[in-house]
Amino acid sequence: MKRLLAIGMALFLALPAVALAAGETAEEEKFNPASEWTLHPWIEINIGPIDMSINKAVAYLLLGAVVSCVIGIFLMRVKVGSEPTKRQALGETIYEVAQVQIAEQGLPTKAIGRWFPYVASLMVFIWVVNMIGFIPLPLSDEKWKIFGVEVPTLAIFAATSTLSVTLALAFMTWMFTHIEGIRANGLMKYLKSWIPDVPKALYPLIIPLEILGQFMRLISLSVRLYANMLAGHMLILTFIGLIFLVTPWIFPFSVLLSTVFYLFEVVIVVSIQAYIFAALSAIYIGSAIEPEH
Repeated sequence: MKRLLAIGMALFLALPAVALAAGETAEEEKFNPASEWTLHPWIEINIGPIDMSINKAVAYLLLGAVVSCVIGIFLMRVKVGSEPTKRQALGETIYEVAQVQIAEQGLPTKAIGRWFPYVASLMVFIWVVNMIGFIPLPLSDEKWKIFGVEVPTLAIFAATSTLSVTLALAFMTWMFTHIEGIRANGLMKYLKSWIPDVPKALYPLIIPLEILGQFMRLISLSVRLYANMLAGHMLILTFIGLIFLVTPWIFPFSVLLSTVFYLFEVVIVVSIQAYIFAALSAIYIGSAIEPEH
């Protein structure tokens, strides 16, 4: 904990550019943390009405995918020796959490082999994307000059704090849920499984509610991750801004509170949200395969 506290303190004391870039303009505009979520296209790519432009959210996702693959190769593809190494122990711990706490709790036994790789990858990928969102990286839209050369400022930004990203992740789980439900049960049997055992007279009321409930899964899964990551980053950026935009006496309180929120997000929220998203994905897919499960 002392090491994490030191890292947090160093982060906010050593990165005035984060707050200055977000809080200063040529006309000294008021600090607005929400401006960090305005995604400016770096490379514009438009395919008809679909905007596929590369922006900082896409950059963070690509970086997260690369880091997730590196972690998987580094921790999982290890040669088992007579005495397990720390790397092997860490890899086995991650594997055990994904299998025992997520896959086996949500998926029927017959489906674990098929869907364990998906839920485990979800857990690792979301954890990585969440985590790198708290590491200052030169992937911001703001620039500052070093010896006359413009370079991006260091900033913190989580791709999972944008609704489009979490909605895309949730949509994959939602689609896989229904595809696997139809594959395992057949279309009509799967659709009938949505309807609880109630008198037929209630069907006109129950059926629309059940259909709405299926779409609400998509919304709740995406909004839960999005809201938690957005709130954490918004609080941290707000307190960083207070360090530079309020009277000097508030400085120690801003540093303390921003560090506390930073450590809370990194130590607790990042892992919990990755776990919950993967666990709910396993539960949804498992309940579609065995509706009575």
